[in-house]
Amino acid sequence: MDFAGEAVSLAELLDERRHLLDVAYRMVGSDGEAEGVVVETYRRWYALSDIARAQIATPRSWLAATAGGICRARPDLPGPSDGAPQDPERADFAGGNAFGPAPAPVADVVGRGRPGSLAPATRACRWLRSWRARTASPVRHDALVTAVREACAAEDAGLLASLMSADATAVFDGGGKVRALVRPVHGSEQVARSLLVLLARRPRTTLRAQPVSGRTGLVVRCDHQVAAVISLGLTGDRVGQVWVVLNPDKLRPWNESPAL
Repeated sequence: MDFAGEAVSLAELLDERRHLLDVAYRMVGSDGEAEGVVVETYRRWYALSDIARAQIATPRSWLAATAGGICRARPDLPGPSDGAPQDPERADFAGGNAFGPAPAPVADVVGRGRPGSLAPATRACRWLRSWRARTASPVRHDALVTAVREACAAEDAGLLASLMSADATAVFDGGGKVRALVRPVHGSEQVARSLLVLLARRPRTTLRAQPVSGRTGLVVRCDHQVAAVISLGLTGDRVGQVWVVLNPDKLRPWNESPAL
């Protein structure tokens, strides 16, 4: 399945989340309970099979209807931190450490004993080794980040793909709070396409290169609020790994700090 084809623009994701919060708040009358409803709504979305999700023609309508049903079935709602999806391939890369790969035991994260878990574990270990052992010089890293930003701003898919390694991988961490891609995206063209869809130009949206966890990354703001933070890992002279943090909880410190 082409998961890059399921990518959604950041502006649409934010609008969808605000809509669900509004729907829930009107029905429950509490910000905290509304957030719990939205968490449970997205939990049910992620609980669907890939095929089932692909058959939903209008995800926003499905999500709104689901949120309404959850509200009517109160009071057994999860708290704001409950119910986040535990997709094994992304659990510790854009997840454990908000802005870079975490050194947690990858095989434990992906479930060593489960069928089909070997490939994700192997791939994850390779990502971590690549990040640590083949880190480019700061000058080279900054130059490539700037080139990626310019390619994204120009919406130039060919140029952006040329900056990626052939086996580049992008991981999207929504934390169960937005409708992020469920699986990592692989391949230079697919990664470039998923990023361009996510960052589709919208009014009042900016993309800046600035420090992210000790290295230059990309920070996306919508209406002056940080909506995504992107870390890039280099493999040789190309981008090999892309981590996109969309989880509002992990972005909260960015929005509580003075804008850079």
